[in-house]
This record gives sequence, structure tokens and C-alpha cells, in this order.
Amino acid sequence: MARMFGTDGVRGIANQELTCDLAFRLGQASAYVLASDVHRPTILVGRDTRISGEMLESALVAGICSVGARAVLVEVLPTPAIAYLTRFYEADAGAVISASHNTVEYNGIKFFDNQGYKLSDELEDEIEDILMSRPEILPSPTGIGLGTKGYAEEALDDYLAFLTKTTTERFGGIKVALDCANGASYQIAERVYRSLGADVTVIGNEPDGININEACGSTHPEKLQEAVVRLGADIGLAFDGDAETAEVVSGLILQGASVVAYILAEGMVDAAEKA
Repeated sequence: MARMFGTDGVRGIANQELTCDLAFRLGQASAYVLASDVHRPTILVGRDTRISGEMLESALVAGICSVGARAVLVEVLPTPAIAYLTRFYEADAGAVISASHNTVEYNGIKFFDNQGYKLSDELEDEIEDILMSRPEILPSPTGIGLGTKGYAEEALDDYLAFLTKTTTERFGGIKVALDCANGASYQIAERVYRSLGADVTVIGNEPDGININEACGSTHPEKLQEAVVRLGADIGLAFDGDAETAEVVSGLILQGASVVAYILAEGMVDAAEKA
């Protein structure tokens, strides 16, 4: 049988391959494996903007709570934000519901350990083994033993504070064009560059649940290229659906603060390494 976990977690067509039942069981098994030595473990959960995200989030959270763990939701944030915030909030694990650059019918679930790093193959195999072959070992608490759901209301602001502290550069006079792919960076990317003084123009920041990665973002940089030329921008940055990848479009001259702007974008997609 093929391995369930790929290079970026478990992915498939939502509600066909990646079903609510599978998300529920992944929530159970991951909470048990990733925090088996903790009395009431905490799992941080985030997602991108695709229409199936809330459905799968509900199922995943139900699974987490059913084994007595606590789920803390940060809602729509980039994948690297979940990696960073898992460590920052001292959670026992993190989970992201996203299919990255893929089209809207796909979704995925990826987990981080308590340090904000991708799970080892051994841990993923243990989760898969319990889910597929040994579900009877999972606890079934009742009453006060059941888990709960909460929200990290300050998650976006906490991630913004982290990103802006990664540079001392100010971007006054720098024109930055952003394409957020109608995805997970649609709020945070603009706020980062504006807070550092850049003149910011944003496209692909009107998600409706079905337009993620649709003729925009890092897989379709044409609109951003046109915007950079039209605006005379110094730099353009295109993210994918979960803001784990960024592509750069340079203006006439890419130097000084423009280079730092690009480095900051790389920091946004590599937050786990900087946590």
C-alpha cells in the first residue's frame, strides 16, 4: 500500500480523497503521537483560504478534541506562521490545512513538531500506523477528559511582530508590488511591508474560497510582472497559496532596500528556520 504521507503531509481532492473522516482520524492519531507524554496537549491549527478549509478544520479539530487534546485555531495564516507560532506559543504540535500551490479542489494536512519543524518520516509512519492498523490504542475520554477548542486572537499580530523584527531596514521610497495568490498571505504580506514604510500595491488579495492560485500568485506571475512595469515598482513578490513559496520580479534596479525586501519575503516563507 502506498504511503499516506507525501513530502508535504497528506494531500488529495477534498471530500473525495482527503475526506472529513480521514481528517478526523488524522487529528486523533497525530494528537496522540505528537503529545503522548503530555496530560492535555495543545495543537495549533491554521489553514489557507480554500473553500474546503473550514470543513476539514472542523473534522481535524473534532479528532484532536476526541482524544483529550486542546485545539487552538489561528485561522487563515501562512504555513510558516504556524511553524513559528507553534514554538512561540509553546504548543505541543502544529497543523496546517493547505494544498499550497495546487488548485482549489485539492487540500492537505501537514504537521509540525513542538519546535516548528516538519515531522520526521518515523513520526509520520507512526501516525499512519495507528490510524490504519491500531486505532484501538487511542484514548476515548468522556466528561472532563474531552478536549476543547480555542482561538489565538493575536496570532496575526504576533507573526507580524516577529517578521518586522528580522530586519532593521526601512523601506521608505521603495515601491513594492505583491501578489498574494488569493491565499494565506492576503492579510499579512501587505501589513509587513507597509509597517516598514514601503509604498505597497497588492493584487490577489480578495479570496472568495475558490479563487486561490487562480491565474495569480507564484505559479502565474504574469499579472505581477505587468503590475511591476505599470507601477514602476522596485520589486514584485508573488506568493503561492500558503505563502510557503515566493517568486521575485525585479524592477529596473534591484539593490539596497529592494534586496532586503526580497530577503524579508524569504524570511516569511522560511519562518520555521528562524523560530
